[in-house]
Amino acid sequence: MTAEALHGPAEPYKPGLPRPGALLRVASDAVPPSGLVLLAILSVQVGAGFAKDLFAQLPPSAVVFLRIATGALVMSVIARPRLRGLTRADVGVGIAFGVTLGVMNLSFYQALAQLPMGIAVAIEFLGPLGVAVAASHRRLDLLWVALAGSGVALLAPWGTAASRISWAGIGFALIAAVCWAVYILLASAAGRRFPGATGLSFAMIVSFLLVAPVGVAAGGADLLRPELLLIGLGVGLLSSVIPYSIELEALRRMPKRVFGILMSLEPAVAAMVGLLVLGEVLEVREWAAIGCVVVASVGATRTSRERRD
Repeated sequence: MTAEALHGPAEPYKPGLPRPGALLRVASDAVPPSGLVLLAILSVQVGAGFAKDLFAQLPPSAVVFLRIATGALVMSVIARPRLRGLTRADVGVGIAFGVTLGVMNLSFYQALAQLPMGIAVAIEFLGPLGVAVAASHRRLDLLWVALAGSGVALLAPWGTAASRISWAGIGFALIAAVCWAVYILLASAAGRRFPGATGLSFAMIVSFLLVAPVGVAAGGADLLRPELLLIGLGVGLLSSVIPYSIELEALRRMPKRVFGILMSLEPAVAAMVGLLVLGEVLEVREWAAIGCVVVASVGATRTSRERRD
């Protein structure tokens, strides 16, 4: 689930502040920026695959708790947020940012529990697609809206009594999509109000405080099992910390629009990871639907006038 939009604008780092991708710099210099973006996408989706596989032992909300707890812990070390110098409006933006992050992850993991990975990600991707279309205001964008809508229509279980695609799963994925759209806007606002990556760090701490009661209540004593904690740590690293660091490095070395176009491949990569990791074989109709969303996202990114970091 990470993307340029998901993490917000990449702020320039000031002397003395640690760069999240510093440990990866030497290795990443040998990899072309397009390869870095694909690695980040793969990391996110493999993390989602491991998370879904964990649903057999823990409820989705408990897995979300493990993921966000890991991300909050690591990010608070990398970029410790400070309240000094922030106004009430700044803190309010940070809190809204964190609440949106928490609800987005809870909704997406509920969708992931009821839908194949590629389908859940494709529907969730309507969020950043909607933001890109809204920022462009071109007639051509109506084509991308229609194409994405056609993709969702192909996924809907019309007249199918015993379908693996449930309306509840689609509903959760749409909630995640709306949250992602709001997240993009709040990420931009937080990037202007918080120095460096501290806005995301602050948001992850807020998200942790929001999700912890739900996740702990759902997971119970199983959250103390060492093997589940270890997998949860891996999910958090793969889904948040590692791709965030890689994306910052990629953004440093490539045009932002190219970055956005490459990120549009995420639903297709999710479908492939679902197939290879979870054995989720999609029908031709479902692949066509995912293709519609990917093409619509690429088209909207290319025609958008918005310049995002």
